[in-house]
Amino acid sequence: MKKPIFNRTLLALALGGSLAANTAMANPADSCPSPMTMADTGIEGMGSLEDAFAPFAASFEEMTGVELELYSLANRTAAGTALQFDEVDMVFGGPSEFVLFETLADLDVLFSVVRPNYGSSFVVKADSGIESLSELADKRVALKDVGSTSGHIFPMKLLSEAGLNPDEMDIVMAGDARIQVLINDDVAAMGGGNKDWDAVRQQDPDTEYRLLAQTDTLPGDPVIMRASLPQECRDALRATLAENSDEVWDSLTSTERNADKFIERDAYLSFETDPAIYQQVREAYEVAGIPLDE
Repeated sequence: MKKPIFNRTLLALALGGSLAANTAMANPADSCPSPMTMADTGIEGMGSLEDAFAPFAASFEEMTGVELELYSLANRTAAGTALQFDEVDMVFGGPSEFVLFETLADLDVLFSVVRPNYGSSFVVKADSGIESLSELADKRVALKDVGSTSGHIFPMKLLSEAGLNPDEMDIVMAGDARIQVLINDDVAAMGGGNKDWDAVRQQDPDTEYRLLAQTDTLPGDPVIMRASLPQECRDALRATLAENSDEVWDSLTSTERNADKFIERDAYLSFETDPAIYQQVREAYEVAGIPLDE
């Protein structure tokens, strides 16, 4: 029998009311504390923090109706403690920071900056005769900085998976000099980010280099939220910022520090970052034999 039209009308009105209610609930200002606070694990000092994130903080408030205060912390250990005790609401960090903080508190991800070229590489000079990582056992090797996801943790994982014991190798943490020490023959190989593979050839174009090994793309840099924030708040923030993703990206990368760090070919914001993706980072620490809190 044909259903009465008024039933379908009432159903439509009911659904419409439900959708309207959900839309109202999606307003971050209705479910989030204000002001909210955000820190960054790679920046010390309030002045530097404001230089990097003031435009993003202003856009955040305009889009969400929630004031965002920048919160200066001395290091990533302090950031983890601040999340653990609800002293800060969000922390912009890297993949390593996420798995470290996860040992202290329940976490969520607001969004992440995904860089398809973000990974780790090992580079040698083509005339070195070195064809595989396993041949580096008795060679001096340069890595980047202690704790760097792409410049330390994953290179150590690659060495371990090649059957080497990094603890028994001659490894130097060369920092910003890592490319130059390879060019100068101070080391036989350099392990660092994928950008280093491009940089070494640009800085020494007359020498031929060999890409010895390379990882897959690593997880993006996350804006980490404490999971003790109301679920409605976290969901509303993600939905609102996702709807304005172009504005988020423009405000985030409008400063020199963030432009240098994040702007590269095919980089993008992900508002559907599953925290489980960072498990591979935890596994890299375990394979490399590096304590998370080191």
